[in-house]
Amino acid sequence: MKIKKTISKYMFLSAPATPGLSDPAIQPKFTNLAPNALDPAARFTPRGKYKHLKWPQWHTVTAAQYMHYTGLIDSSGTPLATAVWGYGRRKQNVSWPGGTIEAHKDVPVWVLWKNKLLKKNKPLPHLLPMDTSTHWCYSLHGYRKFSIKKNGVPLVPHLHGGHTKSKFDGNPEYFFSPNWLVRGPRWTRFVYKYHNDQNAGCLWYHDHALGMTRLNVYAGLAGFYILRDNEDTGRHGNPLNLPAEEYELAYVIQDRMFRETGELFYPAFPGEPAYDDFITDISDPNVVLPKKLFPNGGPTALAEFFGDHILVNGKLWPKAEVEPRNYRLRVLNGSDSRFLAIRFRMAATENSTELDGASAPIPFWVIGSDQGLAEATTQVDTLLFNPADRHDIVFDFSQVPAGSRVIMDNISGDAPFSGVLTGDPDSPDYDPDSLFTNRQTDRIMAFDVNQPLGEISDNFNPSIISHFSGNTNSVDNIRKVALFEGRDEFGRLQPMQGTAEPTMDVEGNTVNGTLPWHAPITENPDLNSTEIWEIYNVTGDAHPIHLHLVHFEILNREEFTADVIPQPVTQHDGSIGKGFYLENIALVPNTLVAASGIEKAPKDMVTALPGQVTRIKMTFDRPGRFVWHCHILSHEDHDMMRPMHVGTIT
Repeated sequence: MKIKKTISKYMFLSAPATPGLSDPAIQPKFTNLAPNALDPAARFTPRGKYKHLKWPQWHTVTAAQYMHYTGLIDSSGTPLATAVWGYGRRKQNVSWPGGTIEAHKDVPVWVLWKNKLLKKNKPLPHLLPMDTSTHWCYSLHGYRKFSIKKNGVPLVPHLHGGHTKSKFDGNPEYFFSPNWLVRGPRWTRFVYKYHNDQNAGCLWYHDHALGMTRLNVYAGLAGFYILRDNEDTGRHGNPLNLPAEEYELAYVIQDRMFRETGELFYPAFPGEPAYDDFITDISDPNVVLPKKLFPNGGPTALAEFFGDHILVNGKLWPKAEVEPRNYRLRVLNGSDSRFLAIRFRMAATENSTELDGASAPIPFWVIGSDQGLAEATTQVDTLLFNPADRHDIVFDFSQVPAGSRVIMDNISGDAPFSGVLTGDPDSPDYDPDSLFTNRQTDRIMAFDVNQPLGEISDNFNPSIISHFSGNTNSVDNIRKVALFEGRDEFGRLQPMQGTAEPTMDVEGNTVNGTLPWHAPITENPDLNSTEIWEIYNVTGDAHPIHLHLVHFEILNREEFTADVIPQPVTQHDGSIGKGFYLENIALVPNTLVAASGIEKAPKDMVTALPGQVTRIKMTFDRPGRFVWHCHILSHEDHDMMRPMHVGTIT
């Protein structure tokens, strides 16, 4: 099997090398306070019953544009505002990230989602360059008469991790334009119902519109959805003695780029970061962008994005002020393509913004992930998590002297993740070619242990966590799927999904290998069936795979070899790209590795490493149409997503 890396030497240009962009090195570090997404002021308050309907808890959540202060400054030190999109109760009070929805197990929540990306009742343009040559909302049959300029930006909310009925799931084809004037071909509802019939966990909501999720989330459309139960109550004195209320912090970590005047920046044209990597320097075949579609060489979709500025809850390199005690941290990687590997280190001084002289990594507890608490607590000093992963950790700040600063650093590179951490200068895997020049993405935020110890007791006991027991159902089917890296009709890199063996689709055709979104469904599990999926990754990089509807147990990973055979793949517009299929798959002896401790939790994200088959097990207990996809959003938007249907298709 021949596996090629996405590019041989991936280097986003640093900001100073690209005129007109913000220089991350001049931005303040650990000056602004990090907003806590679980602060009472950051939460949406349920409105009670809605009119005559029996909706005990409901929210109106509006998407709109506003001016946001990230902490960004210009070269003279003047604060800069940035136009972003956010979610809020009304158009006038949206935020990035959106307000947190807090719900309780088995208590349904109804949400009326509104798209108000309007100015004086006229559609707003997108904040970012939109490539309309790809498969997206207004490229669908019957929708090509619509445009963002005339009809506005389409949106559709997805509750990531929600055990949700198909009609409320946020399928990418359920989109709607401002004021619902244009509705996607599968649109059904103004109001979404979330049943919350699952255990407590850290869910999140974000936009999921077809072919433009990367841009809409980048613009700011994401927020937390925290589910509680009778044990994990989020209140002091909870039965698990978990840190709660002011000692529970929720942070979404994201990377971005900015213009030196404050606007969000997203590369899409010649001369901009990564354009050469994915367009100019690609060969076999070369990328050819027709001038009619790309008059200035763009805007074009690029296969990945790595920003050189790090934000936590919408603030650049912020800090938190904490007491010397245990804190619970709910961390979400909300980046497009960036894998994170976080550590906590005591800084050399209480005011340090650099990592020079910092301590060795300090151990902490991982108590859960994604959709709930783990099988057991695992102590680590480094935590890898991929885009869309959520981890539930407890850190004891009494491990450092009062007055200390603890920096959360990052030793993952500024490039596609291949399974090796390349950002630690003390590691033999250190690779400066995978890092930005004058890298600032090696740190995320700081915690200043400068607050007096409060009166609330701190009784956290790691041994009390024993909640996840895996999926004990008997297996009805083993399904073999695969991850490929092909080319679209212009020769651009196009990661895609498909089958790892000849498979019959729902229309009775036998197919094999790479499949586009619009091909007939091949993943059609029976209702209430339990399946093991074997995910064969024949690309050179890791992919964070997400399945809607379910939570799954990660079983193991194993190396394999295979012959990767080229074949044509039909694109959304009938043009032809390049895909592959597999033959002679063989497992490599003595390479089976069971899931690690931190993965023994109810997951909806799994890292599929290159050259390995990753096995997961889940039960499909709701009927209807859902999707599974890579959560590198730039991959998802360029067709690394496939529909799946549970039960009989009518």
